[in-house]
Amino acid sequence: MKRRVVITGMGAVTPIGNTIEEFWDGIRSGKSGIAPITHFDASEYKVKLAAEVKNFVAKERMDFKAAKRMESFSQYAVAAAKEAFEDAGLDMAEEDPYRIGTIIGSGIGGLECHEKNYKKLQERGPGRVNPLMIPLMISNMAAGNVSIQLGLKGKCTDVVTACASGANSIGDAMRAIQYGDLDVCVAGGTEASICPSGVAGFTALTALSCNPDPASASRPFDKDRDGFVIGEGAGIVVLEELEHAKARGARIYAEMTGYGSTGDAYHITSPAEDGSGAGMAMKFAMKEAGIQPEQVDYINAHGTSTHHNDLFESRAIRYALGKAAETVVINSTKSMVGHMLGAAGAVEVIVCVKSIEDQFIHQTIGTEHIDPECGLNYAVGSPVEKKIDYAMSNSLGFGGHNVSLIVKRYEE
Repeated sequence: MKRRVVITGMGAVTPIGNTIEEFWDGIRSGKSGIAPITHFDASEYKVKLAAEVKNFVAKERMDFKAAKRMESFSQYAVAAAKEAFEDAGLDMAEEDPYRIGTIIGSGIGGLECHEKNYKKLQERGPGRVNPLMIPLMISNMAAGNVSIQLGLKGKCTDVVTACASGANSIGDAMRAIQYGDLDVCVAGGTEASICPSGVAGFTALTALSCNPDPASASRPFDKDRDGFVIGEGAGIVVLEELEHAKARGARIYAEMTGYGSTGDAYHITSPAEDGSGAGMAMKFAMKEAGIQPEQVDYINAHGTSTHHNDLFESRAIRYALGKAAETVVINSTKSMVGHMLGAAGAVEVIVCVKSIEDQFIHQTIGTEHIDPECGLNYAVGSPVEKKIDYAMSNSLGFGGHNVSLIVKRYEE
């Protein structure tokens, strides 16, 4: 028998707020975190906009000396994890540290650190490279730093599946608890790649929007969409075995009931054109959750605002849900926070949980004219208020990684 897994804590650092409360207030008010790039001089770049984290001061969220030995992606993860851990009310003095794990993914890791030190190497020689360059930049260090800061000694891993990293991390944490490896897991994703090489690389790939208007640069499922807006930040949840949570009187936000994960085996950047890969991930998630397509009340789509993703994901939703695809409410949080890459899936699971709690589905802002080829209900024009029992979150990553997670309103 698989053990039931619930969500008991949440934390976030995002372009529209550096705590869960700030983030959700921004979501509810339709706030956009997209603005001109400030992290570096982008005057010579085709792309002028990004969704940057704002007013984040690491020393206010963690030990100053520890923060100096972390790149931004690790700092964001530690700040969000601390918030989630405190939110869950866990007391390590009462817990077995080997039963609490850490699974936090990052699609890219410390790209800015690599960039800066390569410049030093070229200009000043190998002796001037930062001695901590490697432990600063490698992507597992978000999970490692969270584990160290919180004293978590259970399974500690870093899932790297590009833009599906955060979602795979939560799914893998769910599995680890279901089958008894852990009782609690701090899980999610983090990213901080708004730097010259990150923006230049995605621009060269023609993946980023060159639209200079912050209000319409990210417009998922719109017929005039022209690419995604790069974002950054972290989303972390505390997953817990149900009986463990009940025994300590924890507040339970929602239950994780489905995890589907597939590979397209098709193309390094494009999803499968018929939507079968992502569609099968959704079907597997629904099968595990024990529900039919018409029971899915809400889908938080990957919805990047690129031509291929939005079209092929829409096909995937039809592939998985059949007739129910025509009526289910769908939205894209990336319309507000841009594409947070490895952090996106985790932040979007948090949106699903809060949407269930508030019976509120945010509008897909920026989108005005739905692409008829996509043609589903993308919550355009206004938010939707409705009772949500089951919410689905989709994530797709370069390389053909597909993840679907199902979050359920908690019932004993």
